[in-house]
Amino acid sequence: MEKMLKQDEIDALFQAAQASTPEVSGTGMRARVVPYNYSSAGQISTEQLRAISMLNDLFARNLTHNLAAWLRARFQVNLVSAEQIPFNEFLLRIPEISYVASVRMEPLGALSVLQLDLALAPPIIDLLLGGEGQNGPLRELTDIEEAIFASVAGIICRELTAAWQSVGLSFNLERRQMQTQVARMMSVNEKTLCLSFEIRMPHSSGLLNLAFPAVVSNTILRRLTSDWGRRRRHAPETRMRMEAAAQRIRFGAALQMPIVRLPASSIENLEPGTILRFDLSASTLAEWRVGGQSLSRAQAIRMGAHRAARIESTAPGGNA
Repeated sequence: MEKMLKQDEIDALFQAAQASTPEVSGTGMRARVVPYNYSSAGQISTEQLRAISMLNDLFARNLTHNLAAWLRARFQVNLVSAEQIPFNEFLLRIPEISYVASVRMEPLGALSVLQLDLALAPPIIDLLLGGEGQNGPLRELTDIEEAIFASVAGIICRELTAAWQSVGLSFNLERRQMQTQVARMMSVNEKTLCLSFEIRMPHSSGLLNLAFPAVVSNTILRRLTSDWGRRRRHAPETRMRMEAAAQRIRFGAALQMPIVRLPASSIENLEPGTILRFDLSASTLAEWRVGGQSLSRAQAIRMGAHRAARIESTAPGGNA
């Protein structure tokens, strides 16, 4: 048998429904305001992390094959983590006895930090000196051992350059740094991109850590994001707005004669009224250059009170 609701029960149901319904403004649902945490700015997105992982997986595979062939022993490198952390937190992860070197990244000219566990040094040095790669006690390196171990760091930088060539950066090993010197390479509060790799050998294992400063990590992430975003296509309305905005961009342009070579003596003895003879035909047209690129041949003319250029023909390499 159906239950009949009284008027007060119906009113109570409506009031409960209205209380649970979000308020709606004229433009839609009212936005929920939440405090912004500035410390979360610049965090690596999932897409960027995927691109970083792919590049570093390539680096790990290449380093595995090349060092294994060089040492003539089993050698395995795996990416463990990629994260953004303050530089002081990275410093706390460096063991008291370890190999730490500065790496200059060109063309940015910035310094990054390369850290290798010294547990890897005895077997690597033993292999390079003709041994079987046996493990040894954890201790500081002698001058000869440090020179040998530096060659391994050089190979790591070379493979980093090969793997990261898509972002236009090269890694150049500078020198080993002491713990006190490493702390002065970056600001302790600077947010760094930290990459960690696990290195496994038959009788030993250890970590390879890399820390990039903010200027480098931002450049890497920006270029990676642009490369991954090339497959995306904007909406037609967005493309139209972008094209309209691009058409208002101003480029430097010049109407000039083609490049010629002159003796240094002619330039040295220049005086007002001097006539320079160019190795060009008198009928040679000037070049119309935009952004340093030659687009067409043009004739210099006057248009009212202004200078002008009359396009005569398309320059070699220019568009018709």
